Amino acid sequence: MAQETIYLLIGSNLGDKHKNLDLALLQIDKKIGKILRKSSRYETEPWGNTDQDSFINQAVAITSNLEPNTMLELLKGIEKQLGRTDSIINGPRLIDIDILMWGGKTIKNSHLEIPHPRLHLRNFALIPLMEIASDKIHPLFKKTIEELYDESQDPLDVFIIDED
Repeated sequence: MAQETIYLLIGSNLGDKHKNLDLALLQIDKKIGKILRKSSRYETEPWGNTDQDSFINQAVAITSNLEPNTMLELLKGIEKQLGRTDSIINGPRLIDIDILMWGGKTIKNSHLEIPHPRLHLRNFALIPLMEIASDKIHPLFKKTIEELYDESQDPLDVFIIDED
């Protein structure tokens, strides 16, 4: 497969959150593809299940020649290697790595949907992604990430905590 720019979101709300993100970034660079850009890190309120600690989230742009399903399997392997266990939906986790966008492609199969189906609904994903790809066009909505953020109805706060 040809090299593509893929956008990921990494998050953690258990343990040493910054260390968890650092370890995930090392593994992504080693096993998945070259990291091109990283957003600042953001503290975000939990989405859905609010009875848990806040998250630290960071968006990254990578380039890779992996197939989407292969990448998903490798990302899940990294999560497991770093200590993630199956948890309740939207529950606390040591590490979470989501594929947000894959170039300008749409992909949908039984295991994977790209762009992430709830990207446009979640400020904790839109804000870090907007920092590194504000003009990137969402292939389904035909709007930039910044336009999607401007239209977002998500009331949850997202605070920058360090600039990368």
